[in-house]
Amino acid sequence: MFGQVEEQVQYYVEWLRLLVETLGALIIAAGVAVVVVGLVRHATVKQQASFTPIRLSFARFLTLALELQLAADILSTSVAPSWDRIGKLAAIAIIRTALNFFLSREMKDERASEEPALKPHQSIADRSH
Repeated sequence: MFGQVEEQVQYYVEWLRLLVETLGALIIAAGVAVVVVGLVRHATVKQQASFTPIRLSFARFLTLALELQLAADILSTSVAPSWDRIGKLAAIAIIRTALNFFLSREMKDERASEEPALKPHQSIADRSH
């Protein structure tokens, strides 16, 4: 009886893992589509606009996809944990977390560098208050 329940849980968790991995891949594909549209628009604009908004948009897609891929790896390990799988999960988690950290930091830095350019110039009277 317990063996059957365990097999059913493993079966459903594997399907959930596959769904989460697929969702992560679809999010990356959507991000690529957004980048392509952004690059086409950028190419048609005559002024020298920055690529930063396109990069930030793509970074958001990648960050979400990395989190989903990590969730899929956790699901995979939770069903049949072995020391080998746990070790692989730890390595993958460290790599993906580091990627996510650096992507988030880059997004924050780029957003901060874009904000001064987007703010309207203050008048001298406004600055004195």
